[in-house]
Amino acid sequence: MALPQWVFPFGLLIFLTVGCSGRPFYPLPSKAGHENKQPLQTFRPYNIAHRGSNGEIPEETAAAYMRAIEEGADFIESDILSSKDGVLICFHDVTLDDTTDVAKHKHFANRKRTYEVQGVNVTGFFTVDFTLKELKSLRVNQRYPFRDQQYNGKFSIITFEEFIDIALDASRVVGIYPEIKNPVLINQHVKWPGGQKFEDKFVETLKKYGYQGSYLSKHWMKQPVFIQSFAPTSLVYISNLTDLPKILLIDDVTVPTQDTNQSFWEITSDPYLDFIKNYVVGIGPWKDTVVPVINNYLQEPTDLVARAHAHNLQVHPYTYRNENQFLHLNFHEDPYVEFNYWLNHIGVDGLFTDFTGSLHNFQEWTSMEDNNKKGASNLLHEIALMISKYNSNV
Repeated sequence: MALPQWVFPFGLLIFLTVGCSGRPFYPLPSKAGHENKQPLQTFRPYNIAHRGSNGEIPEETAAAYMRAIEEGADFIESDILSSKDGVLICFHDVTLDDTTDVAKHKHFANRKRTYEVQGVNVTGFFTVDFTLKELKSLRVNQRYPFRDQQYNGKFSIITFEEFIDIALDASRVVGIYPEIKNPVLINQHVKWPGGQKFEDKFVETLKKYGYQGSYLSKHWMKQPVFIQSFAPTSLVYISNLTDLPKILLIDDVTVPTQDTNQSFWEITSDPYLDFIKNYVVGIGPWKDTVVPVINNYLQEPTDLVARAHAHNLQVHPYTYRNENQFLHLNFHEDPYVEFNYWLNHIGVDGLFTDFTGSLHNFQEWTSMEDNNKKGASNLLHEIALMISKYNSNV
C-alpha cells in the first residue's frame, strides 16, 4: 500500500500511514533559516485560529495548524492537557471519545472511567489514563458530521512542544495561544517530580522555547503568545512565574468558574475586572454573552466590551464558524456580515474562528477597500487644492 503524502508550507512533509501498524513520521521543524521574518501585525484585530483551521481539517492536529498558518492566522490556538506520564498534549476534550478512534482499539476497552469534571460526573476514555505512546497510536476525527470527513483517521495527537515547533518554523512570525485546560482535573490525576503542578510544566515548556516578555515587548513581538484559561486561580498562579500576557476565558452565564465557583456576573463586574487586570491583559468571552441571543436573533449588545476597554482589557470572543448552524439569523447565512458586525460595530480586539482563511480574506478585502477610499479622498483633496490655488491666482 502506497503511503499518501500531504505537502504543507514551510518545507514540511507529513507521511500518513493509515491502517498500518508502523509508527508514522510526525512533522518536525525544517530548521530553515527565517532570519528576517515578516512581523506579527498589530494594527488590526487578531485572527486567532481556533484549534487550527478545524473547519477544514480535524482539530488540534499538525495539519490543521499548518493550514491555519498558510491561510493567514496571526495566532494558532490550542488546548493543553496531559498524558498519564506527564507529557503535555494538544487536545480539547478531557475524554478521547468524540474526536478519536479510541473505541476501535479493543485493547483499551478497560480504560473507560468516570471522573468528576467541573462538578459533573463524566464517563469516557480520559487522556490522563493513557501514556503519550498510547495516545500517539490513536487517530483524530472531525468533530462535526456536517464538516469534511475525508481526513478522519489520518492524523495523530501532537504534543505541546510539536505545536510550538510548528509556530516557530513558520516563514513569518506566528503567535501561539495555548489554554491551560481543566487544571483542577489534571492536577488531581497527574503527578510530576518535585511537587510540580500542571501550571509549572506549562510555563516551563514556554520558557524552554524562549517565550518571554510582557505584551508588545521586544521579546514578545519576536515570539508572541497569549496564555488563556477559564481558571482564575491558574492565571494568578502563573503570574508569579512569567510576565507573558494572559487572557481570562469566560463561559456561558449559567456556568461558574471551574476552580473558584464564581458566577458569570461576578467575574464580569467592574470590581472584578479592576482586580483581574493586574494579572491579565484581556478577556475571552463566549460571543453570545457579549450580545445576547433569543430565538437565534441577536439582541442589544451588553456593555461588556466597553467596560473591559475602560479597564484597559482586550476582548477576544469565541467562536466564529461559517456554517448556518452557527450563524445567527441577523447575518443572513453570511459569515462576512458577522465578521463586519463584531469587528466594526462591537469593536473587539480579536476573534477565535474555525475558518481562518475566511476571516483573513475579510480583513484583507476591507483593508483594500479602506485604502481605495483613502486614495480617492486624497486625490479629491489634491484636486481641490489645485483649484483653490488657481482661483487665488485669477
